[in-house]
Amino acid sequence: MKLILDLDTGIDDAMAIAYACAHPDAELIGITTTFGNVKVEDATRNSLTILDYLGHPEIEVFEGAAAPIGSDSYTPEGGSVVFHGVNGLGEVDFKFSKRVKSEKTAVEFISEAIEIYGQELTLVPTGPLTNLAELLSKRKDLIGKFRVVLMGGALTVPGNTNLFAEANIYADPQAAKQAFESSQPITMVGLDVTLKTLLTKADTAQFRKLSQAGSLFADMIDYYIDAYLKYDNLNGCALHDPLAVGIAIEPTLAKVHQMHLTVETEGPSAGRTIGNHQKVNAPDPNVKVCLDVDAKAYMITFMELLSSALTKGEDSWNTI
Repeated sequence: MKLILDLDTGIDDAMAIAYACAHPDAELIGITTTFGNVKVEDATRNSLTILDYLGHPEIEVFEGAAAPIGSDSYTPEGGSVVFHGVNGLGEVDFKFSKRVKSEKTAVEFISEAIEIYGQELTLVPTGPLTNLAELLSKRKDLIGKFRVVLMGGALTVPGNTNLFAEANIYADPQAAKQAFESSQPITMVGLDVTLKTLLTKADTAQFRKLSQAGSLFADMIDYYIDAYLKYDNLNGCALHDPLAVGIAIEPTLAKVHQMHLTVETEGPSAGRTIGNHQKVNAPDPNVKVCLDVDAKAYMITFMELLSSALTKGEDSWNTI
């Protein structure tokens, strides 16, 4: 399987990169970036940095949307800064990559990859869906020719930005609505399942034993865990983005429900994902929504893959 991760690279995005790089059944062929946890230029910098530290400087990063549809600028605030820090990586003192982004844009790269790989390619957006919406708008001929498994939305549980909305959908609800209603097959990995996969400090302590790489990664993740304890009263951090990658590679991890999904774009419930699964007079299903996950099996794989990624990247960490 060929993967493209479409990231607003904060802490859980960094874990998603490590998971994808280490999985034996997937090949990460590139990363595209967007605004969200940080500004898009910082997401690009963070993606390049994490790839270098994991020993994968051959993987290119392609910069995408800098702001939501209809906006000219974007500044991270609120939960983005609280949970990910100003630098997006838990304020850990990384030596940022000296590499630069590719000359191609995110949408150009994704379009070319779809033309080459078709159904062998899975796009995994784990930030706002602005790049995906632009792709589907500009290249309608590519709709249905690749897979999309995204992290976002909340159907059966409250949102994490307000009572209704999950952060990625809330950041650009218009883009999410366009993507869901485009006829492109989509699997949604939302808060319904990601909150069932929690990483604790007992887990990060295992990373610290591995290497310098593991220690720095543990510092970053512990920042995330501390925010969850303070603001959500959870003793661990939800593996939002890494779970989406896991389900993209191993769909049997999750139970899905097909339904017609749309997004409210205005008013106090903007960003709310609304599903219609009635059997009579309902629109045709357009999204597979993950409503349950084999959390135990996933966590075992997650710990194995992260440990492998952090161990294999040790030489890189020591020379950067």
